[in-house]
Amino acid sequence: MARVLLGVCGGIAAYKAAALTSALVQRGDRVDVIMSESATHFVGSLTFAALSGNPVLTSLWDAPESIPHIALVRAADVFAIVPATANALAKLARGFADDLLSNAALAARVPLVVAPAMNAAMYEHPATRENLRLLVERGVTIVEPDTGFLAERETGVGRLAERDAILAAIDAALARTRELTGQRVLITAGPTREAIDPVRFLSNASTGTMGIELAREALARGAAVTLVLGPTLVAAPAEAHVVRVTSAQEMCDAALAGFSGADVAIATAAVADWRPAESYAQKVKKSDGPATLALERTPDILATLGARKAGTFLVGFAAETENHERNAREKLQRKHLDAIAVNDVSGGAGFGTGDDEIVLLWGDAGRKALGTGSKRVLARALWDALDVLRARN
Repeated sequence: MARVLLGVCGGIAAYKAAALTSALVQRGDRVDVIMSESATHFVGSLTFAALSGNPVLTSLWDAPESIPHIALVRAADVFAIVPATANALAKLARGFADDLLSNAALAARVPLVVAPAMNAAMYEHPATRENLRLLVERGVTIVEPDTGFLAERETGVGRLAERDAILAAIDAALARTRELTGQRVLITAGPTREAIDPVRFLSNASTGTMGIELAREALARGAAVTLVLGPTLVAAPAEAHVVRVTSAQEMCDAALAGFSGADVAIATAAVADWRPAESYAQKVKKSDGPATLALERTPDILATLGARKAGTFLVGFAAETENHERNAREKLQRKHLDAIAVNDVSGGAGFGTGDDEIVLLWGDAGRKALGTGSKRVLARALWDALDVLRARN
């Protein structure tokens, strides 16, 4: 049995949310309903209370002693907003919280499924399209509306998706929250810094965003996550066990410590390949500095993990500027990986940028293009692909 929090907004399609509630209850799910004030003008709260068997809340001042916008989302397994109006999409995208429903959405840390329904002109307006894009980037599941006969006696896009499509989206969100339950995941992320002296170092432009988003998605799917994180200003998820490191050697030591017992390890970190052969204790003055800088290799963390894996599914990342898949597949074999994700970083793409493009490779010829999108969207796509790949092994 799943616990579904259902948000109902004020649109003509609100009556269809009653049928959705009935379907969820009949299959054994618990449904808690929050209605916007305007939704009650279309369907009475008593309808949802009767169908769900639970009290329906419409205001922040309903049962204030329980702080409903916090209590409900913490108890839920998934939060579905059906239908979602243009106004609701704007609130969700911009973080407004002026009623119980929008407060709950802002506080939610469970998968969010949104099914828009509105007039075609409103749905196709650039502001609505931009709000939808922002929500998708944040990992929200959008159940796209159908094209059909609308309340305005015209035909166009904006008709609420069919009930089965919404149920399928809810089920997919629930599956993601459970697939890694009880499993341990190790992720390395961010750059390393190799000190020349106390104020200078060798590093790269990585921000660690991809690894952080993979950690966030793994947590959402129920995993216990250890995140070995190099220097970055990007916030790590609070639920992860974060090990802060600076140098490649520190990252290697931390990765090895977390590798034992891990079910999945994903190495996204952009580790410096070289470090100064000599690091100075004091800042080197221009007049005293060496004309050349002698370098030595840093530990190959991924190869070290590959040589020691015993049942851990090991995934590497390859940031390439040329011969992308050929170079990545060679790395896949040489470092004994189960899979490798390759992206093109020529011209600085992929490091701290918005959208990225990733291809997943495995075995002798396995290949899946994960598409182009934000790192949060790609993190979900990568975990989806890894779930299928691990099931085959």
